[in-house]
Amino acid sequence: MLAALLVSLVLSACGSGERHQSAASYEVTGRFPHDPTAYTQGLVWADSILFESTGQYGHSELRRVDLRSGRVLASRPLTADRFGEGLALLIMSDGSDSLRILSPATFQVQRVVHVRYNGAPLYQLNELEYVNGEVLANVYQSNWVMRIDPATGTVREAIDFADLYPERPSSAEVMNGIALAPDGSQLLLTGKLWPVLFQVRLGAPQSHH
Repeated sequence: MLAALLVSLVLSACGSGERHQSAASYEVTGRFPHDPTAYTQGLVWADSILFESTGQYGHSELRRVDLRSGRVLASRPLTADRFGEGLALLIMSDGSDSLRILSPATFQVQRVVHVRYNGAPLYQLNELEYVNGEVLANVYQSNWVMRIDPATGTVREAIDFADLYPERPSSAEVMNGIALAPDGSQLLLTGKLWPVLFQVRLGAPQSHH
């Protein structure tokens, strides 16, 4: 119910003056195989290698993956009582409307940013990526990615990826996983238990007033 209310909030907000980017304003530039048993929590893209954290009790691990083949090159399991979460970024989400900015030296929380969309709190923020001065955030149990100003918490744009994976099998769960290309020009997107990773290039932000 919470997820349904959240998606309803986002959809209604998109028509009320904030910038909104449609599915047509991104371009899919590549597809790569992905382990369909990976409950993806976090991604980092480094050259032709992916670092991926996966979740679920008893199955959580940190992986080094060959991007082209999807082959797991190395892995380190977590203990069975640990549920793997995100990876690398020094900004943390916890499913609330809060983003916690950490010190790279001490990993202590330096400040907390509360995310707002059209003035209302935006909950269920999940996997994050820092891209060109903005935070991109998956909204859990939806196909939305939000572009967030990390200084103010304001959502600058809502990006709808509903058409990214129309042939999604029933075994594939929610969209989750964003990784910036090493050259900073493109993204990798995937989801929990998805058999594929999509390489995409975002279009320029579009304003609707």
